[in-house]
Amino acid sequence: MPFARVFIRRGETREYRQAILDNVYEAMRETFDVPDEDKFMVIDEYDPDNFVFSKSYMNIARSDKFVLIQLTVSNTRTIEKKKALFARIVERLNRQPGIRPEDVFINLVEVNKENWSFGHGLAQYAL
Repeated sequence: MPFARVFIRRGETREYRQAILDNVYEAMRETFDVPDEDKFMVIDEYDPDNFVFSKSYMNIARSDKFVLIQLTVSNTRTIEKKKALFARIVERLNRQPGIRPEDVFINLVEVNKENWSFGHGLAQYAL
């Protein structure tokens, strides 16, 4: 049920973008109880003038390879699962496509389960 949005600077290869999406998805599968085929993701690219971020907030040295990941999820997971997800995403992205841990920003947006419709105009998770 996660919906993943990834934001990067324009100019990366298709393979680089695909590696980000694949590794975010696999990290969610491994740590966040995401079922097979529950894959709803987009990646947005921005010109440098339209992709603004702090290079040093919280004493973290960010580069132009900065990646912002926003996950909209149902509010059903523990803090431990959230921490495991963050760590696994960073680990996987560091391995492929080689993004430094300092350059990965993750934001979870939690919503009630009834706020999803996967098709047919139905609220499939509404009880």
